[in-house]
Amino acid sequence: MALRNAVMAALIDGEASGYDLAKDFDASVANFWTATPQQLYRELDRMAEEGLIRTRLVEQERRPNKRLHALTPAGWEALRAFTAQRPKPTAIRDELLVKVRALDVGDAPSVRAAIAESKRRAETKLARYERLRARMLGGRTEQSYLLEAESVGPYLTLLRGIAFEQENIRWADLAAATIDRRRAATAHDPAGTVGTRLDNVAIPRDSPVAPRPTG
Repeated sequence: MALRNAVMAALIDGEASGYDLAKDFDASVANFWTATPQQLYRELDRMAEEGLIRTRLVEQERRPNKRLHALTPAGWEALRAFTAQRPKPTAIRDELLVKVRALDVGDAPSVRAAIAESKRRAETKLARYERLRARMLGGRTEQSYLLEAESVGPYLTLLRGIAFEQENIRWADLAAATIDRRRAATAHDPAGTVGTRLDNVAIPRDSPVAPRPTG
């Protein structure tokens, strides 16, 4: 998927400035597609050159002028064509999970701290998504909104983002608790039945990085 497809999806509701699009990405689209403001502005310029969006200048008093972008007929057609394509399988590249995979031979306190930081970020995003959800519902029940709202795509994607961050928090709690329990068990294991200690990490005795007996 190209960035322009996410931009076109964000323009469904009408005109928006580059600043507005950046905010929209951060508040909603960011749960499935990320882009920096610089990337957005460059992509908007390319899309305008290719006729996918039209841009008009709005002069403002006491504020810098702003450019508003909207889909052209060619842009609407390109978006419809994109929705007809078969989506590519999701590919996850998560550095934290690689660190967790190597936890048993790595620096457990550092990995534990990274998990805690990941949880804090997930909680922040979840709180933002929940506020957005409340604004979208506007006092309506979810059932009535899904049946009566003019557009449900943004809400459905928001629900996916909420579920994703909720799962991130649950997993972080499980991972952190597991590390804490194992470290506590190792600290009270003078016989070494849990594993050989290496930098506060329980290492299996047959691990190639386990310390070798001396003397």
